[in-house]
Amino acid sequence: MKTFLYHRRVQQPQKIMPFTPSAILFDMDGVLVDSLDAWWKALNNALLMFKHQEISRDEFMHTYWGHDLKANLKRLHLNPDVAQFCNITYGSHLDFVKIYADTRATLQLLTSYRKAVITNTPTDCALQILQKFDIEAYFDVVVTSDDVMKSKPDPEIVFKACDLLGVDVKKVLLIGDTTSDVKAAQAAGCMMVGLRIPADITIQSLSELPSLLQ
Repeated sequence: MKTFLYHRRVQQPQKIMPFTPSAILFDMDGVLVDSLDAWWKALNNALLMFKHQEISRDEFMHTYWGHDLKANLKRLHLNPDVAQFCNITYGSHLDFVKIYADTRATLQLLTSYRKAVITNTPTDCALQILQKFDIEAYFDVVVTSDDVMKSKPDPEIVFKACDLLGVDVKKVLLIGDTTSDVKAAQAAGCMMVGLRIPADITIQSLSELPSLLQ
């Protein structure tokens, strides 16, 4: 799930790549696919099952989107068992997940780079999404919230991916769209490419990424 970074007046970063990355780490939700509505509906189904008041789409988007599911349930003062039910019911909402139009073409142009998905989405749900759109094969590694003690914005997931890829964290790019991604990149010491958010380099669409690496 996600947390949005509200726009503020910042100096527009230059679109200059100072090095050739040894690997590229991609957030999944909001970068490769649009899954906001699927997660919102799945969470509300779980909340209803456990007799908890539903949350509005706006509240979900601005308060819970971008955070680990278990962390969100803790903030809602709910039993962790809700997470298991939410993950199960998520599969029935996959029709609401959409792949962005430029995702496949961009990944195809980046086949020479080692790549990883780093996502706060649990493993079962993440694999369902990657397999649904047949993009799992583009990635050497998939690291989820199930693989670390602390999810983004903690940098552990970044370090984990770099260890699995066998690369120096200072020589990778992290592509993300939320404050959780930015904070994780900063804490890990890697370069951040922000998708429509302020970062070391900011792009407006994923399709801009290959040209930055030429």
